[in-house]
Amino acid sequence: MLTLAWRRFTSRLGSVEPAHLSTAAGWTSGRSLLLRWSSRCSFSGLLPAGGRSLLQPQVSRCLSPPVFCSMASGEGNKHTNRLAKEKSPYLLQHAHNPVEWYPWGPEAFEKAKKEDKPIFLSVGYSTCHWCHVMERESFQDEDVGKILNEHFVCIKLDREERPDVDKVYMTFVQATSGGGGWPMSVWLTPDLKPFIGGTYFPPRDQGRRPGFLTVLTRILDQWQNNRPSLESSGEKILTALKKGTSITAREVDSPPNAPDVADRCFHQLLHSYEEEYGGFREAPKFPSPVNLMFLMSYWWVNRSTSEGLEALQMATHTLRMMALGGIHDHVAQGFHRYSTDSSWHVPHFEKMLYDQAQLAVAYIAAFQVSGERFFADVAKDILQYVSRDLSDQSGGFYSAEDADSVPACGGDRKREGAFCVWTASEVRGLLPDVVEGTSGTTTQADIFMHHYGVKEQGNVTPEQDPHGELQGQNVLIVRYSLELTAAHFGIAVEMLDDLLTSARARLAEVRRGRPRPHLDTKMLASWNGLMLSAFARVGAVLGDEALLERAEQAARFLKEHLWDDEQQVMLRCCYRGDHMEVQHTSPPIKGFLDDYAFVIAGLLDLYEATLQTEWLVWAEELQLRQDAMFLDEQGGGYFCSHPQDESVLLQLKEGQDGAEPSANSVSASNLLRLSSLTGQDQTQTSQNLLAAFSKQLTQVPVSLPEMVRALMAHHQTLTQIVVCGQQDAADTAALLAAVHSTFLPFKVLMFVEDPQSFLCQRLPALMSMSQQGGAATAYVCQDFTCSLPVTEPHELRQLLLDRTGAMQTDL
Repeated sequence: MLTLAWRRFTSRLGSVEPAHLSTAAGWTSGRSLLLRWSSRCSFSGLLPAGGRSLLQPQVSRCLSPPVFCSMASGEGNKHTNRLAKEKSPYLLQHAHNPVEWYPWGPEAFEKAKKEDKPIFLSVGYSTCHWCHVMERESFQDEDVGKILNEHFVCIKLDREERPDVDKVYMTFVQATSGGGGWPMSVWLTPDLKPFIGGTYFPPRDQGRRPGFLTVLTRILDQWQNNRPSLESSGEKILTALKKGTSITAREVDSPPNAPDVADRCFHQLLHSYEEEYGGFREAPKFPSPVNLMFLMSYWWVNRSTSEGLEALQMATHTLRMMALGGIHDHVAQGFHRYSTDSSWHVPHFEKMLYDQAQLAVAYIAAFQVSGERFFADVAKDILQYVSRDLSDQSGGFYSAEDADSVPACGGDRKREGAFCVWTASEVRGLLPDVVEGTSGTTTQADIFMHHYGVKEQGNVTPEQDPHGELQGQNVLIVRYSLELTAAHFGIAVEMLDDLLTSARARLAEVRRGRPRPHLDTKMLASWNGLMLSAFARVGAVLGDEALLERAEQAARFLKEHLWDDEQQVMLRCCYRGDHMEVQHTSPPIKGFLDDYAFVIAGLLDLYEATLQTEWLVWAEELQLRQDAMFLDEQGGGYFCSHPQDESVLLQLKEGQDGAEPSANSVSASNLLRLSSLTGQDQTQTSQNLLAAFSKQLTQVPVSLPEMVRALMAHHQTLTQIVVCGQQDAADTAALLAAVHSTFLPFKVLMFVEDPQSFLCQRLPALMSMSQQGGAATAYVCQDFTCSLPVTEPHELRQLLLDRTGAMQTDL
């Protein structure tokens, strides 16, 4: 039987999310047929019925495949398959493989049943480096295509389009191997039940390591000669998965004790914290915004204790070191996916929309906590990148930029990071001017290279570059403070700041002329919801009207292009067409739980930032639809996908806050916020959700730090801040600025201008609150037991700090 084993708190590999399940006892031997693998690592064996190894087992070791890849295009290709009619950039990358790919759907399923063939399901996404490698090495290979076409029905799936399908088979792979990643390779029976799963395979045998052709041959042999055992094994595995992944609350269950859970989550993070450079674990290091937001919230609740102060230091130090590191693009803004080393220096150069969104929120929260402009500048820096490079003219946001691109020096082979790195000679050629006021002939390049660690031989060590793709190249990383660099060259800090700004602009201009990485122009509702939150929160804190306007544009995009008003459902995604128009698949993919949860959270943030009631009204409508479609009324919590879809074999409740927060975690907070803002009490639904996850929250809360924050909010109840005034008046703006400038992780903000307003009709208690002496007035309440009214911004800020301090003592 499967048991939940939350053994890895952070991903160990570049394109791998933390494992959810451990191997079931007895599955690694006996009568099951399992593929043992490690992402980016060698294949280590197939076990048929009876346990005789089909392929010689070996110890996993990292591969070093070529780092170049080629994207399929329509020009000069002799093969075209059904993927050519798809919209997904990932599927289109495989449209001219010799493999006769099908998209996920009835046509492929019916073919498999009719011809009684196993299904080969290959899952990835368009900016996945190792997906590119396997596409070039295996799926463009005529011999591989011949075997796949003759003996299998081949389905290619974009995990970002169909996260529900991806979760099911990733759960299988994780359960039978202890890990997971992309590209994911799974073999299924015609009725979609998995019997073997793995990830990347090299194309040919390499010593004792079998290649993809060998794997296909062995699987085909077993399918033909040992099929009953395979099917029986697959059935047993699926049954065990259904039981092992069940998350439900019993009638006697209640949410666990919030302070105990929060303390345990803090200490589990502390145990994995790396003190020198921040972050969790040694390498590779992921940004993990959910951890950072928890730590700042934990500080807010415990800020008079040493543990609280330590939590704050962990969060701010990590954010600072990431911003100074190479994971942060110092030339063109934004953050890369993760760092391959412990010092945040050499990144995996992919840029994901969901990382930008969550990091912008984390940095602006750090600014609220600390008052350091540095953090606010980084938050704006991220949004500048998104506005420039990941924004569609419709108002939506694109999904990602690839890590790979063609080097500027020529050739058609793509290299990871080619768009972003620099040689010392390039920097010297671009920044040759002698800097006045320095001794000797110091150039702008000398100063820039000193500050950003640029070396003549390159600043990437062989250990950081196992494939040799960054030889002689430099990844910019801030090595010194402005003060130290200015002192080193004997110039003023202000002069240095201007000099570095000018130099970065010059390098950015040159980079714009380089071949760009592939851009995934798919626009996902869920990730757009996360980015909506980022623009709304940063705009509100900084009082930046341009950012707030961009947030509203994003909300209008979601309503126009990703909301089906006729069927009253969110849509999962849309795409940029050849003429910059917005396109959909036919039929469109209906939204999943995270599409609703993340958009609702974004709309609530937008309401609090703009005080426009329409966004609150839509958020409430979406929550009702989410409840109707995904809520498990008996067991508590929400299923990730539609229960009506028979092609999805497992109904899962996502229970991991990883690269993205779990939609259940976000929903727990959404329900609380909506209860306070609309008067429709959904706290019991939220409590039932938390109760369903009580075992995980109690034992390994570090796997759900965002849900721990929701549990903490339940324990304290949300602070309700009501501002009465004229919306465009200066005194109203001053009170609102005082609220937005303060870090208040467990609050809702309401605005009352008219007793006939939506809020007053839904919350009659608000009718008793009014302006005092004709001035904008604020009330700070819990459960509508309120403070005395205040009209001065500094008094309001002090009241918020004092009141939250008093709340802290109640814990």
